[in-house]
Amino acid sequence: MRLTVVTDQGETLVDAAAPEGSRWCIQWQHSVEHFTVLDCYRNVDGTMQLERSHQPDFAAGLGHIYGRGEQVSDGEGGYWINAINEPVANNRYVLRVGSTAVNHRVVWASNGHTTVSLSERAAGQRVTIELSAS
Repeated sequence: MRLTVVTDQGETLVDAAAPEGSRWCIQWQHSVEHFTVLDCYRNVDGTMQLERSHQPDFAAGLGHIYGRGEQVSDGEGGYWINAINEPVANNRYVLRVGSTAVNHRVVWASNGHTTVSLSERAAGQRVTIELSAS
């Protein structure tokens, strides 16, 4: 399986191996509060699942929805929403990449915290983030 991020113009921004059990996050700075938000995914039997989310505050557009995962303290004033475990429809979704101030990026914790900034290469553009067979 591969994790790809491709612009509407066909430019590949990310093309990385994502075997069963792989985990990655989309990380960005909240546009109003300027803190870091994480939406974390994993490959479960070939299906992209939203596994959990980290939110340092209950700012605009953020928050836990009852019945969707379990909210737990991160010990630093923010919280994780764990066990969301929602499949992503068709193993892909579209993201409008924010400016470099928002700095949307893909982060892999499993391979030494590798990070790819989508905002540096495609700010203001639509990209498709997809998990697919290699």
